[in-house]
Amino acid sequence: MRKAIHQLHFEGSFHGELPELGLPEIAFAGRSNVGKSSALNTLLQRKRAARTSSTPGRTQAINLFRLGDAGVFADLPGYGFAKVPQHVKDKWKQTIESYLSTREQLRLVVVLVDARRKPTALDGQLLWALVEQSIPSLVVATKVDKLKRSQRGKQLAQIRREFQLTKGQPIAFSSVTKEGRDAVWDAIEAAAAGPTLRRV
Repeated sequence: MRKAIHQLHFEGSFHGELPELGLPEIAFAGRSNVGKSSALNTLLQRKRAARTSSTPGRTQAINLFRLGDAGVFADLPGYGFAKVPQHVKDKWKQTIESYLSTREQLRLVVVLVDARRKPTALDGQLLWALVEQSIPSLVVATKVDKLKRSQRGKQLAQIRREFQLTKGQPIAFSSVTKEGRDAVWDAIEAAAAGPTLRRV
């Protein structure tokens, strides 16, 4: 799948019904300002495939990126930004829940968390919702380059304990140093090669 990044095509931003592309789909989710767009750009080896912003909450639609005939990346709206009006939060929640429950080609949800912050209830709720719907997840800890060496192990261990993650998670990731890029791609390709998920 990663070999198809040179065939990257932006399918568009969608607030309602999404097109059925018939390809394995990998979704990316996380709190606002967690570095999701930067992570996508790092994986796709583009500077501006996904729009980055210093303003949390900018991504309010689902953005689809098709990698030739290999698969699709879905950039989901960020959640948890306090200054966003409640009706917008409700809309985001509805959009994400609808996506997760109806997207037949979805193979994996990459949940990005900030390695510098304490695990949050919203991240835990998303991971639990994925478990309930039998959707595989991969937790990626972003911005590890901003941690001191003495802090790094402690922070990653805290995330692992809080979310009861399996060995190998969270994957330490940096959009600056590119650390973790290959590990995330390995997980994505393994999931994309698997069978279509059955909704429960």
